Amino acid sequence: MEEAKTKIILDEKAAYTKAEHFCAYQERAQQEVRDKLYEYGLHQNAVENIVSTLITEGFINEERFANAYARGKFNQKGWGKIKIKQGLKFKKVPDVLIKKALLGIPYDDYIRMLQKVLTKKAAQVTEKNAYKRKYKLQQYALSRGYEGDIIADILKEMVD
Repeated sequence: MEEAKTKIILDEKAAYTKAEHFCAYQERAQQEVRDKLYEYGLHQNAVENIVSTLITEGFINEERFANAYARGKFNQKGWGKIKIKQGLKFKKVPDVLIKKALLGIPYDDYIRMLQKVLTKKAAQVTEKNAYKRKYKLQQYALSRGYEGDIIADILKEMVD
């Protein structure tokens, strides 16, 4: 088994330059940047100095990251709010910013996406029994992070 090779960068300036490029490539959470800097073998003081400088210079912005993450996961992957919230919590984004990002998803678009996800899955489900079919679709939508009550409403509309 080969071990993953990580470059050890002891120079804080070199690590800062790498972190700048890392953040410029796409929006990043503070925790992602910290993790990357620790991979370089830097100590806590150096990591915190670099992160605070990146925040000051606008390379890291948690609110911008949370909004981009929520929009991206919703539009590209069709995730529901529950799954997006879990993803943001995993990245250690503050709850206030998570709520703000989720409010950025329009309700009409959210319902349309859930309908699209369920319609696409319904075409793949081969179950003949209507009750089991509905259950499978419901479980699928739950796994995608949608709320149970909204799923039930959409499934009622689809069956009727």
